[in-house]
Amino acid sequence: MTQDLPTPTEPTPHTLCEPCAGIQRNWRRAPGHAELVQRKNRREERPNGPVTVTRYLCDHCGTVWDYENDKTNQHAGWSVVGPLNG
Repeated sequence: MTQDLPTPTEPTPHTLCEPCAGIQRNWRRAPGHAELVQRKNRREERPNGPVTVTRYLCDHCGTVWDYENDKTNQHAGWSVVGPLNG
């Protein structure tokens, strides 16, 4: 039996580690997890004024996260940016 291998043009799916999979996305004040390492902050303009967006990297699975701290938007919060090498 032959096994189908992905062609080089197909993206390889990225698997989140268990702690990353447990992060509640798009909900302000949801906790991250212990293996997230803080990277850089940036300011972005929103309709209600500037907000701080902080980038994090998971030391376990390499997932890159952004956390948007917008006090006027309860649905801001964690979002996956992508894998470190992908």
